[in-house]
Amino acid sequence: MGLFSLFGPTAAALAIWIQLLIPWTQGVSFDPVSLPNLDLSQLGRVALTGDFDSISLYSYRQQTESTFSSNGSQALIAQLPNGDFSPAATADAYIKSMCPFVMENGQLAGVVVGGNFTSLGGIETQGIAMYSPDTSKITPLPGLQGKVSAVYCDQDTNSVYVGGDFKGADSTNAVAWVGTSGWANLPFAGFNGPVSSITKAPNGNIVFGGSFTGLGNATAPRRKDQQVINLSSANISSGSTTTANGFNDPRNIICKTAGQDGPGNTWLLQDNLPGFWSADMNFGYRPTRLRIFNTRQDGRGTKTFRITRPTNNIMNLTFTDPATGVDSYCMESCPLTNNASVEYQDFRFHDVVGMNAFRIDISAWYGRGGGLNGIQLFQDGKHVNDLNEPSCANIDFGSNSTTTGPWGVAPSAQSQSQYLTANLAGPNVKTSDASVVFQPDIKQRGNYSVTVFTPGCLQDNSCDRRGIANVTGTFTAGGASIEPQLIYQTNNFDKYDQIYYGPVDVNSDTFRPTVTLTPSNNQERDLTLVAQRVRFLLTNSTGGLNGLFEYNPDQSTLETDFSTSDVDQAGMDLENGAIITSLAVVEGISYVGGNFNNTKIGFKNIFSINNGNSTSLPNGGLNAQVAALLPYDNLLYIGGNFTDTANGSVPGLNNLAAYDIKNQKWLALGSGVRGRVNTIVPLELNITDNQPETCITINGDFDQLEALSSSQAISVPGFGVWVPSRNNWLQNLDLITRKVTGHLSTSTNITGSSPLLAGALSLQGVPGAQDAVSLTSDPALQLNSLGIKIQPEQAATSTLSKRAVSGQNITGAVTGLFHKSGQLNMTIIGGHFTATATNGSTINNLAFVDGAGAVTGVGRGLDEDSVFLALATLGDILYAGGTVSGQINNAGVNGLILWDLSQGDFAFPQPAALGGDNVAINAISTRPKSDQVYVAGNFKTAGSLGCPSVCMFEKSQWSQPGSGLGGNVTALAWQGTDKLLAGGNMTINNNFTTLANYDTKKFQWTPVDDSATAVPGPVTALSPANDDASQFWVAGKANNGSAFLLKYDGSQFRTVGDGALFGDNTVIQGLSMLSLKDKHDDNDLVEQSMTLLVTGALNLPNFGNASAALFNGTTLTPFILTTSGSSSGSLSQLFSEQQINFKSKGGNMAVGFVVLIALACALVATFLLILSGTLIERYRRKAEGYQPAPTSYFDKTANMGRIPPEHLFGRLGQKGRGDTPML
Repeated sequence: MGLFSLFGPTAAALAIWIQLLIPWTQGVSFDPVSLPNLDLSQLGRVALTGDFDSISLYSYRQQTESTFSSNGSQALIAQLPNGDFSPAATADAYIKSMCPFVMENGQLAGVVVGGNFTSLGGIETQGIAMYSPDTSKITPLPGLQGKVSAVYCDQDTNSVYVGGDFKGADSTNAVAWVGTSGWANLPFAGFNGPVSSITKAPNGNIVFGGSFTGLGNATAPRRKDQQVINLSSANISSGSTTTANGFNDPRNIICKTAGQDGPGNTWLLQDNLPGFWSADMNFGYRPTRLRIFNTRQDGRGTKTFRITRPTNNIMNLTFTDPATGVDSYCMESCPLTNNASVEYQDFRFHDVVGMNAFRIDISAWYGRGGGLNGIQLFQDGKHVNDLNEPSCANIDFGSNSTTTGPWGVAPSAQSQSQYLTANLAGPNVKTSDASVVFQPDIKQRGNYSVTVFTPGCLQDNSCDRRGIANVTGTFTAGGASIEPQLIYQTNNFDKYDQIYYGPVDVNSDTFRPTVTLTPSNNQERDLTLVAQRVRFLLTNSTGGLNGLFEYNPDQSTLETDFSTSDVDQAGMDLENGAIITSLAVVEGISYVGGNFNNTKIGFKNIFSINNGNSTSLPNGGLNAQVAALLPYDNLLYIGGNFTDTANGSVPGLNNLAAYDIKNQKWLALGSGVRGRVNTIVPLELNITDNQPETCITINGDFDQLEALSSSQAISVPGFGVWVPSRNNWLQNLDLITRKVTGHLSTSTNITGSSPLLAGALSLQGVPGAQDAVSLTSDPALQLNSLGIKIQPEQAATSTLSKRAVSGQNITGAVTGLFHKSGQLNMTIIGGHFTATATNGSTINNLAFVDGAGAVTGVGRGLDEDSVFLALATLGDILYAGGTVSGQINNAGVNGLILWDLSQGDFAFPQPAALGGDNVAINAISTRPKSDQVYVAGNFKTAGSLGCPSVCMFEKSQWSQPGSGLGGNVTALAWQGTDKLLAGGNMTINNNFTTLANYDTKKFQWTPVDDSATAVPGPVTALSPANDDASQFWVAGKANNGSAFLLKYDGSQFRTVGDGALFGDNTVIQGLSMLSLKDKHDDNDLVEQSMTLLVTGALNLPNFGNASAALFNGTTLTPFILTTSGSSSGSLSQLFSEQQINFKSKGGNMAVGFVVLIALACALVATFLLILSGTLIERYRRKAEGYQPAPTSYFDKTANMGRIPPEHLFGRLGQKGRGDTPML
């Protein structure tokens, strides 16, 4: 095979391959996690509410809440056995192509990953790396600089063919990695333009597709060394400089090209001393020529010098001796003449290397000392910005850049040069907010590769603020601006992106090539935009190609007659400037897609090569560019920005089509999508009956799935899933199935494993579940849908965001309850969401599910921006509170409404509206064994009654419980029947407290002992720790911003985990004690048969984000993970049908049960004693001869008639001594 090693079999290359060679593996390995042994049997039905699109139990160690990014970064993605997706390694930019490299001996070296990233899995690697599916290890493959767009792993040749827009040693845009040898040049040194796709032809040859016109790499321009490197902005220093005025400033010789001696024009050394002159720039460059103007001031001058770059590397120079005309070279002692007729001398750098500083050491001199009159540096390429050519260089059209907006200069740090940075405030960042216009100095017309450099974000800690830049350009006189290019600036390290390849005209009085960089429109957060350099690189090649090239690995010499190749000839038959974007081979037929036209045969943008012939697809191909091809199940899926076939005869091909290979006809996928399709990637999903099937993901810059005859158009964020078995979009199917969001760029199959994906993806763990799920523990722990179709709100700038609440950050389901009474069996969910009722109508913020699964809402009357935060029932009346407002029966409501569950309508009358600033009801609790309902939150009045923070509602009237309480109350719990515990951010008689008790008998509020000092901040969640809540858990956010969790054991507060349980930005929203089937290790915080559930948006050290965790008294373990759109989700609370019955420590029964059992035992013992005594007595009497008494009686009623009535009633009217008063 005609390959030539770039580096040779060095020890470093062999060391890399020792790392890469791994045993044959069955694919990505996953470590299962034992699910907690919860016992939910005593709670009845159990559910969870929150703000999430996806939810799953933490079942594998590889699971995280890592979500897909919308700023351009992607990840390698593995699918877990439970169907969830897990990022295997995160990149800082796009992943474009992957393939599993199985070598000729059958051993898997790893998966080759290519893209425009600068780091993968936290490891710096430029554009390409090897991923081990077995260990998840990332191994960089150093040697390339640029972007990799295509990789093809070929076991037959033991090679990986790599294409893109890069440079590696002596090759550009194409190179190979061979076996255990490492990088090797291909015989043709690459291409003069980028490569987009690589495949293997039916004959075994390797086919490259791209936007090249010939073999070879970049070339030097005819007029070399034309760009002047700007020294005027450099830091200039010198040594042994003269003290003579006018000659002692080393900056005298910058921008001096006339060679004149004199003060202000010449720099001199002290007499008879060697010295140096140095320049330190804030940018990098690759100098090709040094021009020196020697001085003749007073007979002085420099005789010999050397030039070094940092670390004292002496540069090797070549020059032409002005006296003899002979070409020579020098290092330590480069000569300068003192001949006055020689204006200057040029020295060329033998090795063109990057540098940002240099130093000239003068070792010998003419006359009394050395000196110089001028110095200039040149380079070949055209770089614009810090390398702007100085105005003093007398260049007609010097390279320059101009800026508008709040730009500042950032130091170079790890970058090659200083760069511009602009901090822009979101949301809705506009392209007009900032711009940089680059204008190069083009002196030779030709084909150029135009590249934009982007400095890495790690050096300035701006990764979280980096976003998307929009780049446009005009390169030819009279030519239109190129299509805007989006550059994702999230790269950790420096990178460059090619934005254009093609002709560039020279500068003139009427035209200048320009490149303009601005922020992309409508970015929804604060943004840091950066700009550094733009490079114009003149390219050259052997010519004769047009986007396609066929390479025979078996030939040691390259065939230069391209017409002998059917593939090469197919490219040359296209009109000049063909762009090949994608290649696919199906059943011996090669398919070619891109942007091209063949006028001989008559096809556009797609064709096939079969039996050596270029063949048009039906109807002349497609009418605009093809960007992606995917063969699957006798169909070729095609994406791009077309709207129909070339002759306009097949409707419904809007940017998306399928070609039936067997029947040779076009098929519409629905009606297509509204916008460009970039990639098409297969994905395994469980659509029905838990049976996985291959679906087709469509990814691109579209915002809508076009309407079908049977369904309306659907708004989507550039992502759609086509289900071939249903011939429809997944989003259209009325199925309770998992919802997948994000985007995919590529995938690859690994033998014995599920495919490895690349992109940014989120999969809903529970089919049909959003914002609310049920939790069961029998027979196994499981999350299930509650049957409520809560819909994400489709916003113009964020297609996954739910409704926004004015002044609040609350979305999703916040609270819920189960209500079972008589014929009623209801599940009630409250929060801030939009759902779909069973009858198809829209439900806002409060939803009911009856026993038959029918979903209803409250109808009209309430404002759509209401938020329900707390629910409770008394009888069949629902008390629903929050930031609720509206009109019911022509009366205003605020904070609290009543709903009659038995009638399915608002109760009458409604409570008088609550008053105050930002009224909110956060908690509602009914007093045990009473009809009193206590509501708590942030308010001042109830109707006309002053009733701040906590108010009691009974018999349609408000009453104020006690006095002196103020502030915001967030949680309530009853301690028996007479004492109420409240948590929040409160005051009692103007004294701050976080916890307070209310005594219903004394009508008095008092702070909980030590709460003002022991609880470090406002309480956000509260849960009883025993039956009477004399012990309880509290959580919240401390005044320093950290989350806290405390237990009150009845006498004092106990700190949990020394404050190290939670990481930064943790928000705890709910606490619940749960029972366990098996005991955990004994400790004095949580009983062995119990565990504490913590819900919210949690950051767990050494794990990451979780939405629920379980605390056993010593360890906090991840329990439930959620996502919401492109970020982590959250869980607000758990609610259940029954209250938990606490077990005392050690498994003993509660005291009440012990007393009852003891009383029962005493009664039984007493009964047995009496019974035994009776039996003994009867036996004794029988033994002594006792006989039973007669059982017949005389008729007592017969004598009643013989008693005169007066004997019975005659004395009633008399009053004698001791008699009672007369009636």
